[in-house]
Amino acid sequence: TGSSDPYCIVKIDDEAIIRTATVWKTLSPFWGEEYEVQLQPGFHSISIYVMDEDALSRDDIIGKVCITRDMLAEHPKGYSGWMSLSEVDPDEEVQGEIHLRVEALGSQGSRRLRCSVLEAR
Repeated sequence: TGSSDPYCIVKIDDEAIIRTATVWKTLSPFWGEEYEVQLQPGFHSISIYVMDEDALSRDDIIGKVCITRDMLAEHPKGYSGWMSLSEVDPDEEVQGEIHLRVEALGSQGSRRLRCSVLEAR
């Protein structure tokens, strides 16, 4: 039909911790959702998967972005901007980007991640 039913899953080191709401029948969803979670001291990466909800079969993965611990260290005040989606399946072509705001808060022993999933296109 030329549209998707997108939602996002946020994973820290491949453990799913957040699922956004589904935005129905759009290719330009707006979520505006903000989450704050505890970060383990030895975490490696944060992955945000953009999914397409499908009532009749398995949900499709539209694409993902990955933010490493090193990338967060390069942006001590946090990162905000559009990030291009990359493919999860090498046989699938991916087009699109997601607008995120991500920052690590607190000290090394007690760090929290604030993640704002804003919109996609």
